[in-house]
Amino acid sequence: MIRISINVEGHVQGVGFRYFTTLIAENHHIKGWVRNKENGDVEIEAEGEIHNLKGFINNIRKGPRFARVDNVTIRELETIHGYDKFKQIY
Repeated sequence: MIRISINVEGHVQGVGFRYFTTLIAENHHIKGWVRNKENGDVEIEAEGEIHNLKGFINNIRKGPRFARVDNVTIRELETIHGYDKFKQIY
């Protein structure tokens, strides 16, 4: 299991991106959270098996229908948090 931090840039707020991310996370057995950032980006912290995270990331790069994803930055985090589910943070 690994833990990653994802920053998504583009037109990603006000288009259902957090809801989309939550559904995709559940479909790929990913735990963690998603939140909007003040600068207009979306931040995600995700834990899961590498093969599940790859599918999750591929979907995040596409985004929901009305979003425009310009850039996705991913970095691996050293420790596992042990989240019990995936949630939206406000």
